[in-house]
Amino acid sequence: MAKFAMKTELGASAAAVWQAVGNFGGIRAFIPVVQACTVEGKGPGAVRTVTLDGGAVVTERLEARDGHARIITYSILTSPLPLEGYVATMRVNELGKNRCELSWSCTFEPKGASEDECKRIIEGVYTAGFGGLKKLLEAAP
Repeated sequence: MAKFAMKTELGASAAAVWQAVGNFGGIRAFIPVVQACTVEGKGPGAVRTVTLDGGAVVTERLEARDGHARIITYSILTSPLPLEGYVATMRVNELGKNRCELSWSCTFEPKGASEDECKRIIEGVYTAGFGGLKKLLEAAP
């Protein structure tokens, strides 16, 4: 089982960041390549269908969500990515009044690509998500 993790500090409150990442259907607000997102069901077991630029579709399931601890875990059910068994967790930790840290980690099995290639793909998604959150939530100087 391969593992990958990244984290970033954001100039926004932990509550504001959690409002964005804790909303299972709200991924379009901070992942730039997401064109559409629909959710079926509520709570753990809910399934979101994400349509990306170019028409690729990713189906994900909410595995766990803890609003008090600000932790959300989801898995990929189907995708065009060269991996399987992907399970990711996003955790928001308060660092101060308007500062927090967002960690995003996952486990997966490469399928049709090397582990390093898979990690580069995931890094691109996480980097885009962090950038999208900064654009969405951080006040302009």
